[in-house]
Amino acid sequence: MEQEAWQVLIVEDDQRLAELTRDYLQSNGLRVTLEGDGACAAERIIAEQPDLVILDLMLPGEDGLSICRKVRDRYDGPILMLTARTDDTDQIQGLDMGADDFVCKPVHPRVLLARIHALLRRSEGPEPEAATNPRRLVFGPLVVDNALREAWLQGNSIELTSAEFDLLWLLVANAGRILSREEIFTALRGFGYDGQDRSIDVRISRIRPKIGDDPIHPRLIKTIRSKGYLFVPEAAQDLTCYVLNT
Repeated sequence: MEQEAWQVLIVEDDQRLAELTRDYLQSNGLRVTLEGDGACAAERIIAEQPDLVILDLMLPGEDGLSICRKVRDRYDGPILMLTARTDDTDQIQGLDMGADDFVCKPVHPRVLLARIHALLRRSEGPEPEAATNPRRLVFGPLVVDNALREAWLQGNSIELTSAEFDLLWLLVANAGRILSREEIFTALRGFGYDGQDRSIDVRISRIRPKIGDDPIHPRLIKTIRSKGYLFVPEAAQDLTCYVLNT
């Protein structure tokens, strides 16, 4: 039986732009509904539970950051935020509120569609793995389970967003190997790094303290200058001491 089309809710007060975006996405097989009032957006997202939300940052009634924060605990689907501003602060705040991706307007429709498809594929969960591929990795007190999409530190569950878990799993599954930003973007989003997007750096900074790494002098997830990021499995043995001392 053919899979039902993905449902997308666009929260955008520019009616003309919203309608053009809707028409383009629908012509590419998605089902799309529109909401132009920020004051109504959170209620609709929670009630309708669309497969993906495209959320403008600047809205009448309530801004996109506030909406994202309000729905994040009650909506598990991906949130793609849009803004006409290029300030890094907006992107960092959006990711902190739980947004899964962040795009500056104007965005080419094909680029937007690619971002949407990447987020929807990721939201479906991990693909079936071969028997030889590990589903649970243990590094001292840190346990990461890709089948359950959960992680634990000293037996305590770690609160991670979907995007944070995907990044953490990619790092631990490649423990001991430097991953460039290009590799990370391609693996997680399906397209290459544009040299400006800071979402990976923001998520790394959020993941470190959650898994017991020192955010100021990290030893577990190391930044390798001009190369990328490295998960150091040997450093996990020292996590217990760090957690107990913080």
